[in-house]
Amino acid sequence: MRAVKIGVIGLGAISCGSHLPGILGCQDAVLSAVCDIDADVLKRVGDQYQIDDTHRFTDYRQLIASPDVDAIEICTPNDCHFPMAMDAVSAGKPFSLEKPVTLTADQAYQLEQATRASNIKNMVCFSYRFKAATRYLRHLVQTGALGEVFHVNLRYYQSWGMPEADCPLVWRFIKKRTGSGALGDLGSHALDLVRFVTRQEYRSVAAHLGNRVPLRKLEDGSGTGQSDVDDYCDCLAQLDGGASASIQVTRLAYGRVNYQQMEIYGSKASAVYTLDEIPNLDELQICTGQPILSARDFVKADIPSSFQANQTQAFLDILNGCEDGLSATISDGRINQQIMDAVLEAGEKQTWIPLVGNDIQEVCL
Repeated sequence: MRAVKIGVIGLGAISCGSHLPGILGCQDAVLSAVCDIDADVLKRVGDQYQIDDTHRFTDYRQLIASPDVDAIEICTPNDCHFPMAMDAVSAGKPFSLEKPVTLTADQAYQLEQATRASNIKNMVCFSYRFKAATRYLRHLVQTGALGEVFHVNLRYYQSWGMPEADCPLVWRFIKKRTGSGALGDLGSHALDLVRFVTRQEYRSVAAHLGNRVPLRKLEDGSGTGQSDVDDYCDCLAQLDGGASASIQVTRLAYGRVNYQQMEIYGSKASAVYTLDEIPNLDELQICTGQPILSARDFVKADIPSSFQANQTQAFLDILNGCEDGLSATISDGRINQQIMDAVLEAGEKQTWIPLVGNDIQEVCL
């Protein structure tokens, strides 16, 4: 099988921390080109990964047009996702896209329709679908081991937005660039995880969002600027399978780095997924059976190795036609964006917002 030549657009933290090492770790992939508008960053990363000067671009359109690029990974700020992905579709090239896929549901719908019409292979990087613990939890739910799902509670906490962290006014705090704050940054993952694990769709949502650090120093040190996005989001949801869900995300959780906890309570058993309680480790605990129930105990599950997965390899498997069907597509990204738009509306209006009848059901997980 010929190695896929991948070009990466955007060389920031998510790219250097995940995408670029991921490509180098797969035998059926080659990092063939890189792109960033910052010439210094482009040189540093290009030198690090030994990319020759003819395959280093400051204009993403040149990377997309390069005959030495078979597929594209888009790892830029959110406001760039829509035009870049649409240009990839126009060029007939498969793409992997960071989340959230666009700034609005309307954009997401346009991108989905264009991608489908051109039959372009794609993947959306909802990374926590590739944790062994979440995949095994999904399996337990789908095989009926937990019985009927009554409640889902999910928390996703980070601390880098805390005042004492002194993070400047980067693009993630500017609405016109990011669409939303903690909701799009962390909540997009959380909302997707609930769909992925339960295979239930959202019927309606209610929400409360807030900003606790409205002023942040400018990156050039010249003063302060306004953060106009949410620092945290609390969401309640009704799912179409009858379950109720509560989702809480924040960038103001003192002491947390990338902490997740997902509790599922069913009629036969309960399960708790955690990430980063032990640094970088995903775990699953289960309470099932009368002896354990009587002891009110949760037992750590041994997760079979068959549930291990890798995000970059999943994209390559999609390109090579041997995917497992569990990766998110642009349709999942569109649904995710619709839900986030509804959460923002619910927070603004302080009322429940329905999601029935707007093609949410179109994707079959």
